[in-house]
Formats: sequence, C-alpha cells, structure tokens
Amino acid sequence: MDYDEVSEELRPAGTGSTAARPRALIVTIYGLYARSAGGWLGVSTLIRLMGRLGVEEPAVRSSISRLKRRGILEPERRDGTAGYALSAHARAILDEGDRRIFDRPRGTLDDGWVLAVFSVPESERGKRHALRSRLTWLGFGTVGPGIWIAPGHLEAETRDAIDRDGLADYVDLFHADYRGFASLPGEVAHWWDLDELGGLYAEFTRGQAPVLAGWRRRRGRDDTGEAFADYVRVLTAWRRLPYLDPGLAAEVLPRDWAGVKAAELFADLRQRLEAPAQRFVEDASQA
Repeated sequence: MDYDEVSEELRPAGTGSTAARPRALIVTIYGLYARSAGGWLGVSTLIRLMGRLGVEEPAVRSSISRLKRRGILEPERRDGTAGYALSAHARAILDEGDRRIFDRPRGTLDDGWVLAVFSVPESERGKRHALRSRLTWLGFGTVGPGIWIAPGHLEAETRDAIDRDGLADYVDLFHADYRGFASLPGEVAHWWDLDELGGLYAEFTRGQAPVLAGWRRRRGRDDTGEAFADYVRVLTAWRRLPYLDPGLAAEVLPRDWAGVKAAELFADLRQRLEAPAQRFVEDASQA
C-alpha cells in the first residue's frame, strides 16, 4: 500500500455533496473516532454508525473488504468481537492530515519557498507517479518540468513525508526566496490553479452553508444521531481541500479568497456538531 491508495479514499464525490462514497465515510469515521480506541472499531458498531448515514449493511461490508484489500484496514478481534483496525501506514497518514485539516497553517512571505527538484528514470516511472502524487497532496505547485514549489512552512513536513515514503533518493530540496521580475501574485497564479481551488472552496460553501443554517434554527436538545451524520459528511467533504491548499500567504491570494469563507464555515460546523456527534458514537459503541 502506498500514500496514493489511502489518499484516494479521502476524495469525496464532490466537496459540497452529501453523496460521498461509503469507503470515504468509513475512513472519516476511523479518523475521527477509532484512533482514540487504538485504531479499532467493531464491525457491528461500524454498521450502526454507517446506518445513521443511510448506508446499508451490504454496502458497508463491501466497502470494508475493499479497504482491507488496499491495506487500509486490518481484521482484528477484541474480546471475541470481530472488527477492523487501521493499518500503521493509514494511521500515520491520518495523523499527518490532522494538522492540515484542523489547524489550517497559513504561511507568510518571510517563510520563503521550498523547491523540490526531481528526476526519475523511465525504468522507475511508478516512483515518478508516486512522487508527483505525494507533492500534489502536500500542496505543491509546479514551476516547470520536474520543479515543484511550496510555501516555506511546508519544508519540514515535505522532508518527513518524502523520506517516509522512500522517495528521498529522487528529490533535492532547496529553500529559496523569490527574486524574479514578475509580480509574485501573478507567478503564484501560474504555479497553482487558484481558480480551480477557489471553485472547490465555493462548492463546499454552497453545499454546507445550508447545513449550518439548519442547525442555527434549531431549538431544544440536539439530535446526536443527526449531528453525527452531518459532521461526518461535512468532514468528508472538507478534508480534501486542506491537502490541495498549501497555505499560501494572504498577500499572494486573490481578494475575497473563497478559502477564507469556507474555512470559517467548517470551523463553525465543527464547533456546533463535534460534541453531540461524539456522544452519539459513544452510545453506539456501547449498544
């Protein structure tokens, strides 16, 4: 199993859609709730949780089988109960993602830039694909063939990820300052497809703003099951975006950058839904 296989399960059908694939929902549930219990969930508990998301048992079992084949989940019995645990590699990737998803690091121009320059022989083109995929999911943009760029605050994360994935022999990393003649915001717009990324953020906002509005209109005790379902769907829709967004300095982003509004929306939804969703999972685990 490589990073690309796990990251594939993090890609929802659409950032604003509630129709995420069952496998992506399962990965979200494991990321949110299993790691505090040693990375393990019982099959019956997972079926109950997925049922609250409208996914029927046969689809859950089929998705578990797929995740098992891809090395993301591993079968494990605890106290006579059948279940599945996250593989060590999948858990490491989810742990790594927490910083991006929940902390939302944002660079400054004083951080400079990290350049990744690589050359992979044709005989090892699989490594080339893995390296490009890895750099993309770290948030790198492209300056030219074999030259990728990211804000300097990603340097340590990049070094750790490339080394852990066994790709260090193919890459040289450089810390750099921009000394060019063109406008830096204009160059950034060439290195990254900000229109596409901004569109994804806007799609997330369109899909999830009604969810927050609905919860704000509520009165009385929370429906913990509905909070759980909404929170899992929201996080599944959100989690791809922080991987694609390198955390560029505000000075090089377009005015009224859609990522700001989307991040505030996600933070508000998390604050509203996280606690009641946790209570629902605790109750479901004891059933």
